[in-house]
Amino acid sequence: MILFPFAWRAWGGHVNPLRVCGDPNNLPFSNKQSEGFENKIAEVIAKELKIELTYFWWPHQQGLVRRALRPGLCDVMISIPQGWDRVLWTKPYYRSAYAFVYRKDRGFHISSLDDPILKRLKIGVYINSPPMEALANRDIRTNLVGYSLFNYGGQNERPDKIIQDLIAGEIDVVLDWGPMAGYFAKRLDRSSPLEVVLLQGGEPGIPFTFEFSMGVKEGNTALKAELEQAISKRHAEIRKILEEYGVPLLPLLAREQFPKVEEKPGEIFYRSFDRDDPLPSY
Repeated sequence: MILFPFAWRAWGGHVNPLRVCGDPNNLPFSNKQSEGFENKIAEVIAKELKIELTYFWWPHQQGLVRRALRPGLCDVMISIPQGWDRVLWTKPYYRSAYAFVYRKDRGFHISSLDDPILKRLKIGVYINSPPMEALANRDIRTNLVGYSLFNYGGQNERPDKIIQDLIAGEIDVVLDWGPMAGYFAKRLDRSSPLEVVLLQGGEPGIPFTFEFSMGVKEGNTALKAELEQAISKRHAEIRKILEEYGVPLLPLLAREQFPKVEEKPGEIFYRSFDRDDPLPSY
């Protein structure tokens, strides 16, 4: 196994243990304490495959594919944008979007970037994100407060700061990534209830919604097939985990999302996964 880290079991085709590429400090997605929803989903997948779950920890924004997945230090990324061309992706298992977040006591009813009120409000938004670009296209710039998506090294850079500032009244409305918005709003809005409104659709070249798959090393079709089988069999549990973490969910775009799995001893189940739209690269 030392000489051949990708040695396959003849009867199943998967590696043992299942080595997940994990971000050590990136809630609500994952951390070393296994408190993120990607940790919980990985546990479900490993249980279905009946193999041990281990992690190779590496910050996801720092060359994870080049430095960890391709060299074989880990085997699977739990969440990647569908169509991301640096890896071989499975069929998607959830879809979410950017979202407006604002305090309910403000009486706002914002659901579109074209709402005129946005020109008068202080808006918290992530730097270089699709909503920030879309706002700039509407000449909304001077009233934006930029936040960083990466490098949560200091107290002022923690991922919940944008929601904390909203609750404190330092900004009026937030455009946050849905899974982060839902997670932190659910945990921080006890004294100031928050409204989370998904920003659906998109604009030419600026998508607001994304489907997420699992990713494996290019060419690793055996593991891809096993992951897809596990996703299909455990999709109800996966969805429950996402809902418990406050992840706002949209219907998948595929015609066939989670087909019924037929048990056939000694055979890996796999079915082609057709889509109505072409796969973009993000």
